Amino acid sequence: MGRLMTLTLARAGCTVEVFDAGGPGADGAAARVAAAMLAPLAESAIAPSMVVRMGHHALQRWPELLAPLAAPVFFQREGTLVLWHRQDAAEAARLSRVLARTAEQVPELPAMKPLDAQGIAALEPTLGTRFAHGLLLPDEGQLDNRQLLDALLATLQALPQVRMHWQAPRTLDDFKPGSSGQPERVIDCRGLGARPQWNTLRGVRGEVIRVHAPEVTLSRPTRLVHPRYPLYIAPKPDHLFVIGATEIESEDMSPASVRSTLELLSAAYSVHSGFAEARILEIATQCRPTLPDNLPAFHQPRDGVLQINGLYRHGFMIAPALLDIAMELLAAGHSSLAEHFGLAPQLNTDSP
Repeated sequence: MGRLMTLTLARAGCTVEVFDAGGPGADGAAARVAAAMLAPLAESAIAPSMVVRMGHHALQRWPELLAPLAAPVFFQREGTLVLWHRQDAAEAARLSRVLARTAEQVPELPAMKPLDAQGIAALEPTLGTRFAHGLLLPDEGQLDNRQLLDALLATLQALPQVRMHWQAPRTLDDFKPGSSGQPERVIDCRGLGARPQWNTLRGVRGEVIRVHAPEVTLSRPTRLVHPRYPLYIAPKPDHLFVIGATEIESEDMSPASVRSTLELLSAAYSVHSGFAEARILEIATQCRPTLPDNLPAFHQPRDGVLQINGLYRHGFMIAPALLDIAMELLAAGHSSLAEHFGLAPQLNTDSP
């Protein structure tokens, strides 16, 4: 969110200074660990229609944001494939009802398509007919989060009006916007780092595994219905696959548990046996910055300060929508786009 804001403000003619507690590689940031799927209908299994609408908006905006970057970023819109094993048919039926209700609430979404075994095999030939039923959620997509972070960094480093300060943590108390020698505005995109000024923030733990699997070919993100949490396999270029994501109400940042690792890898193997010979490149743990209602929020605790936070598990999916809302708020003090989504920014209020 911070890098997107910086680039957009710089291109609008602003001089921008970025203070980041981490380094240029975004190590320690939730954005580096994420799978970066852009799947509004799929996410409606746990997300309200507001988030779905923001995700649909973002699918149109991402190509516009990616086109001028200094390096290419993998982006696709081949849809999401939802599969389930026979023993999870009841849970799949419940999910189908949820998705159908979402389609009624957000009619601009493409209609989901039920699939039989032959339909699944036609989309993903390497899966054969091991699954009897599935769903295709058309036009959903994904991007490569690490390529995006790197491309944004390279683009920002080439702009003379942007200065970036690494290993330089700051709080809102370090700035007095509008005062002599101070910035005109401060934009706070610190995620969990903002908790000292936003005490309702919490972390929601997730574990993600990255593997290299030359024997596996999948053309689109594949979600496997699971009785406890959504499981996905997101194929990136060169047979790299991101497998996730557990969701645990905990701020524990210790390494992944044996249980979670076994569940994620077993789920991947149950989708495609080629994962048996995959090589594990990384098992990452991170906490998502989350507010009590699991929704994103804007706050203006005082004049000249705008806080953006609470992106939860939907960061890449909704970031362009939040970017567009933020630019409207900065320009006019209100946002018609936020009203369209049903999001109510809290402006000129006390700190949350």
